Amino acid sequence: MRRVVIESPYAGNLWQRFLNRRYARACLRDCLDRDESPLASHLLYTQRGVLRDGDAGERARGIAAGLAWGQAADATVVYTDRGVSVGMRIGIDAAKRANRPVEFRSLSGRI
Repeated sequence: MRRVVIESPYAGNLWQRFLNRRYARACLRDCLDRDESPLASHLLYTQRGVLRDGDAGERARGIAAGLAWGQAADATVVYTDRGVSVGMRIGIDAAKRANRPVEFRSLSGRI
């Protein structure tokens, strides 16, 4: 299986975060349906009891952890239906610096 890092939006108000988490889960499913092994660190590390995205220090730790895992990935997959956030841009830039392929995808109505 090809290992991929998922970039999708996370931040926003309570309703936006709800929709972004739902979208990230659909992105995970899309990757699995493509026989890929995905990681959405922004979805994993922001779970209750792990890291708080609203705390700048904890957010930075989560981003660093996701970027570290990304070094072992075969590609970065950017899901664009909900836009490209600042956090996603950090992941895209890191992938480009590492010469890791960046693919842009859309779920276009499948969520």
